[in-house]
Amino acid sequence: MKKPNPFTTKSRSSDLRELQASRADLLVIGGGITGAGIALDAASRGLRTVLLEKGDFASGTSSKSTKLIHGGLRYLKQFDFWLVKEVGSERAIVHKLAPHLVLPEKMLLPLIEGGSYGKWLTSIGLKVYDILAQVGGDDKRKMLEKKQALKKEPLLPKKKLKGAGYYAEYRTDDARLTLEIIKSSLEFGTKALNYMRVDDFLYEEGRVDGVVAEDLLGGGKMEVRADHIINAAGPWVDELRGVNRSRQGKRLHLTKGVHLVFPHEKLPVRQSVYFDVPDGRMIFAIPRGKVTYVGTTDTNFNGDKDDVRTDLADAIYLISAVNNMFPSIELEMADIESSWAGLRPLIHEEGKSASELSRKDEIFTSESGLISMAGGKLTGYRKMAERAVNRVAHRLEEAGKELGPCRTEKLPLCGNGFKNSKAVREYIDQIARRLKPHGLDRHVAWQLVTTYGDQTETILSDFEASEGKDPRWRLMQAELQFGVAYEMVQSPMDFFIRRTGRLYFDIDSVREYLEEAVAECARLLGADARKAEAWKETLEREIHLHSTFSLEPV
Repeated sequence: MKKPNPFTTKSRSSDLRELQASRADLLVIGGGITGAGIALDAASRGLRTVLLEKGDFASGTSSKSTKLIHGGLRYLKQFDFWLVKEVGSERAIVHKLAPHLVLPEKMLLPLIEGGSYGKWLTSIGLKVYDILAQVGGDDKRKMLEKKQALKKEPLLPKKKLKGAGYYAEYRTDDARLTLEIIKSSLEFGTKALNYMRVDDFLYEEGRVDGVVAEDLLGGGKMEVRADHIINAAGPWVDELRGVNRSRQGKRLHLTKGVHLVFPHEKLPVRQSVYFDVPDGRMIFAIPRGKVTYVGTTDTNFNGDKDDVRTDLADAIYLISAVNNMFPSIELEMADIESSWAGLRPLIHEEGKSASELSRKDEIFTSESGLISMAGGKLTGYRKMAERAVNRVAHRLEEAGKELGPCRTEKLPLCGNGFKNSKAVREYIDQIARRLKPHGLDRHVAWQLVTTYGDQTETILSDFEASEGKDPRWRLMQAELQFGVAYEMVQSPMDFFIRRTGRLYFDIDSVREYLEEAVAECARLLGADARKAEAWKETLEREIHLHSTFSLEPV
């Protein structure tokens, strides 16, 4: 197992000095999945690449999706065949790049009396889906009779159920995927910095030539120069286009998507279910370890992009949808463990509702040369990156320079020391055997491997060398040490929300070890008591915001 490259505050300090003293070939603004993909694509083709993110990596849209690498079956209803073909084909590629992080997930599509999907149309639709997405083998769609569907998922409504479609998708952790792409780009020389906000652009003879950025961790403002700049800031793309005075023509249309998390015993689905609701939307119910999460909503958003929350109406909508589909389940507000809400940065189309808007990506180039990328889906990040970097390649060709083709289809992501899914399962078994003497079960092994891949080895070495009575805290401490040393963790929030997803999927552990984690984070990062207290207050507020819901729409 290859040890990961250091990616810590110490390397950040040297990167900051280097940024001011040198010039990049490409500057990427935005550390979400799109920016991460662009950085890896560009750096692996040989461009000196810098990535700046105003918050933590994946702190915007890219930690708040449905956490699926899926082909967008519902887009067939909109006749968006090109999108389904591209992202559907990408699923298997991304799975091969990170089989520990992109996990096969069979999906059940129930056919309900009076529902949107009839048996014949569903069969045809799934067949077209298989063809467009180039699905083969056991992953090809199957049509199930009522009895077969109930065997797969006994919670389905027996009286109204007519059968089901059964097909394959992939589940992931969006924030981890984003981070591993960024970490992979470091191996090709990328300088990636979180908490670096771009405030303005620099120009040379009317062309963008760099940015003015502020280090939000206290390092002040600085100039960063680059030959080419790509704006991949997700929901903030139009703000930067405004700063560049190029916000003409097409614009973003932001929609909000909410997910709720329940204890698995409250919503004990045996497998993932994709079902329609009376208003025509589609909802996922996905079991994940000891919880089940449900989503998503799709509503227009005009509020503060830095404060996107679940409100009471969102929660009621999703609970009603679940209770309607699973009659024996009677979920209540009190059953919600956690939630998350994120924004989709879609391209505005006049007269279309939030759900009708295309998920296609588009590239805008300003007169001053700023390249902006908007729209798109998590699954299509690699092809989006290829198109964006090809724009830069075209410019270089015009200047008599040559840039090679995209290489990312063959570049395994950080943490991938596995040939296939079977090797991942065997590694989980191996880790489970090592954890058993410490009183930790197989679920913990599964959690570690599907989060860190073969980097689990570094964490376990620290865990096994540590002392203390509580193995759960010792393991969390080892993860935190890894996060600070190799994953640019700058606060407990980075760790609990985006590096581990615990705030969403294991919120009780965040409550239980909050004080210990804050103290350890302060020790590792050299923070004083005042800073540690501020972190504690912020983390307590995050726990509250993710588990309680306001009557006011937000």
